[in-house]
Amino acid sequence: SVRLDIRRIGSIKEGDEVVGNETRVKVVKNKVAPPFRQTEFQIMYGKGIHHLGEVIDIGVKLNLIDKSGAWYAYKGEKIGQGKKNVSAYLLENIEIAEEIETEIRAELLEGDAAAEAEAIEASEDVVVLADAKSKSVS
Repeated sequence: SVRLDIRRIGSIKEGDEVVGNETRVKVVKNKVAPPFRQTEFQIMYGKGIHHLGEVIDIGVKLNLIDKSGAWYAYKGEKIGQGKKNVSAYLLENIEIAEEIETEIRAELLEGDAAAEAEAIEASEDVVVLADAKSKSVS
């Protein structure tokens, strides 16, 4: 069973009109995966989860997109001021958005593979230690 705490943490406006919400989701209870994780994303009315907003946020988090104040840059080239303008730029230049998304996926999958390899290596060490202890007890 899974229990999620979903909260609106802000509004997204175009002028005076609210066009979406900033949302935070916390995993309160989870019996099938690690609990107590959280994420934040934008939900746009009539469109759903703002995919390009996620690409921008994760790109900044992984240092694939540089952020200086309100300005965003990709590979040294300024791509916009403010998330809304960067999102519009990536919508017009879909090949750049796909390139950023590919880099994000590669980096995250590479990180998962490294963590999995470390976990396997650690479990092998535990088996070796257990064998050593059982041999020394006899």
